[in-house]
Order: sequence, then C-alpha cells, then structure tokens
Amino acid sequence: QMHLVESGGGLVQTGDSLRLSCAASGRRAFAIYSMAWFRQAPGKEREFIASINHDGGSTYYGGSMRNRFTISRDNAKSTVYLQMNDLKPEDTAVYYCAAAAERFIPSANAEYDYWGQGTQVTVSS
Repeated sequence: QMHLVESGGGLVQTGDSLRLSCAASGRRAFAIYSMAWFRQAPGKEREFIASINHDGGSTYYGGSMRNRFTISRDNAKSTVYLQMNDLKPEDTAVYYCAAAAERFIPSANAEYDYWGQGTQVTVSS
C-alpha cells in the first residue's frame, strides 16, 4: 500500500509559476515506483501531464504542457514534483499524482496503482 499526498496548489495569476509536490509513504521503497501527474478540470476528463521512471532518468510528457511543465523526483525525500511555469486560466484543475510499482510505461494511457487526493490549482486571468 502506498499513500500519496499532494500539496502546493493555490490561486495564482496568469503567467505565474507553481511547484506541486507529492509526498509518498508506504511499506515499499519509493524508488521502485514510477510516478505521474494528471489533472482534471470541471466537466472534463482526467488528463495526463507527465510521468517519470523510478530513478528520474526517464520522463514522458503528454500534450501541449511539455514546454511549460517539468516533472522531477527526489527519492531521498520520497517526493515527486511538478514545476509549472507560465500558468494560464486553462490550467485550472485539480492536480493528482499517481504511482505504479515496478514498471514505467511512457504512455498517457499507462495504468497506475495508487492515487493521491489531489490539490486544486486555480489560475485567474
């Protein structure tokens, strides 16, 4: 079992930056998990943002966010991050992190074993 807690969301203005964090805890070592970030805006389907393999050596990005968002991880802190720059109102959503044990599939359709509760990001125009 793995517990994920996102933080760092909030209300920002267009053009601002935010760094989201996702702290993991559980019986197995954080370093065996690949991690990912997703988001879901009101009335829309969940959207894949980015994923990162167990040691941070490989990343995969989906969609148009790849030029503004960066995923990273610190295994010593059992934390994955999402740096978001040049935020736009359309980035308003609940942001979720997810974990997959012992596999990294660089695809927006990869399945994940554990999910956090999400953190709200609101970008005002």
